[in-house]
Amino acid sequence: MAPLVRQMLGLLGEDPARPELAATPRRVSEAWRWLTRGYAHDLHEVVGHAVFQASHDGMVMVRDIELYSLCEHHLLPFFGKAHVAYLPKGRIVGLSKIPRIVDMYARRLQVQERLTDQIADALMEVLAPDGVGVVIEASHLCMMMRGVEKQHSIAVTSAVRGRFRSDARTRNEFLRLVHGARSAD
Repeated sequence: MAPLVRQMLGLLGEDPARPELAATPRRVSEAWRWLTRGYAHDLHEVVGHAVFQASHDGMVMVRDIELYSLCEHHLLPFFGKAHVAYLPKGRIVGLSKIPRIVDMYARRLQVQERLTDQIADALMEVLAPDGVGVVIEASHLCMMMRGVEKQHSIAVTSAVRGRFRSDARTRNEFLRLVHGARSAD
């Protein structure tokens, strides 16, 4: 990747041999490998042995999971928060695995809509719960730094599966919890 970055710098009109840019191709290559590390992970590897039998039948939610991704259209970052909930059906997953699933999919070239669906489908696959709900709120640098240049716009996407889709009360409870009172920062 570093030779391509060196070439790109030249195409931009820069001198890639300039001392301040000499290490940039290597650094960019390392950064891109880090930013797209989700391709190296598999859902079942990420969850591991953290699925447990449990009789809990209330909603389980992890909200305000920060996420960082790259827009596949412009290769610019988007960032925000994911709110993820599920209704167990005899099985629960370790709470830390939910942010790990979010990260696995976010650390790929993405569109927010697909990312939201991938997280919901992953939980459906590993848990077979009664339902899953995912809401993502994100700011996109492709909208903030270029194009429409709207610095305060937030894109919101949702994916609901199972009872979150078929039962309005469950969906409303989920949305109340997503938008409920936040702890003081």
